[in-house]
Amino acid sequence: MPQPTVGSFHIDAALTNISVALLQNPQSFVSSRVFQNVPVQKQSDKYFTFDRSYFNRNGAKKRAAGARVSEVGYAVSNDSYFCEEYGVAIPIPDQIRANSDAAVDPARAAAELATHQMLIQKENDFSSSFFTTGLWGTDITGVASSPSTGQVIKWSDTTSGDPIGNVRTGIDTILGNTGIKPNVMVMGRQVYSTLIDHPDVQGRINGGATTAQPSIASLNLLAQIFEVDEVMVGEAIQNTAAEGDTAAHSFILGKKCLLTYRPAAPSIMTPAAGYTFSWSGYLGGTNEYGFVVDTKRRDEEDTDVIRARAHYDHKLVSSSLGYFWDAIVA
Repeated sequence: MPQPTVGSFHIDAALTNISVALLQNPQSFVSSRVFQNVPVQKQSDKYFTFDRSYFNRNGAKKRAAGARVSEVGYAVSNDSYFCEEYGVAIPIPDQIRANSDAAVDPARAAAELATHQMLIQKENDFSSSFFTTGLWGTDITGVASSPSTGQVIKWSDTTSGDPIGNVRTGIDTILGNTGIKPNVMVMGRQVYSTLIDHPDVQGRINGGATTAQPSIASLNLLAQIFEVDEVMVGEAIQNTAAEGDTAAHSFILGKKCLLTYRPAAPSIMTPAAGYTFSWSGYLGGTNEYGFVVDTKRRDEEDTDVIRARAHYDHKLVSSSLGYFWDAIVA
């Protein structure tokens, strides 16, 4: 005798209360946090630069009665920025929208996708603008053994690697060359994962780790150990494979670390290693980071287009305020 089955009175449909999208945490991206953001009204402009050497020279001399006070001068120049436009768009044909289940909002999905890809784009730009060799005052490469000039033992070597000593050398180098103490460290996730377990780091936390009471390194504790105000970890990843190929994910910032200086706020005659100039005045619709998401209609195609655009320039301002380690962990 036929009997109804479990599925006879239920037809599978898309759930309306959940969907799955592997969106990265915005805090994984550091491109908008490492250096101060400078909102600007024009796509390009200039700013003044002062030669630091004049300010670090001692021109004061004894003055005899009636004599002129020793006179000194300084040199001023200028540099410029240009906020390029970056963008990505996702079309939504009317037929797709009309035929979508309640669990899926094509417009929201498109906005999330566009925003997410813009974050990846900006992080990549940050990496090429600040997080590579040949940019900063000092470049150091991690090696497995026998370091020569411009090299140190990789920090993943828990016996010979000396991350605390290497960072102290970086601080002394920047401070000795500029009179300014660096206050920010930025590193890729693999560097952070290595440092928190390094015995030199563990040994400075609560007297060191024991089996009964293992020490736990946090970003705040690392900042204290390395004598900086803030430690940032770039955890963002990207898929570098072509569309349709097997995904090839990797960390954008890689196995690198940057020691640098960031002022409390951008200002006149204020030292800074870098700035991000953001064209906030564009169209009157962007925010202070020069970012806008909008919808355009293509009537002839019966399609809406969700667009995300950003207008910015990652600008290295003073190379002497950076000390960079490349391939610093295995």
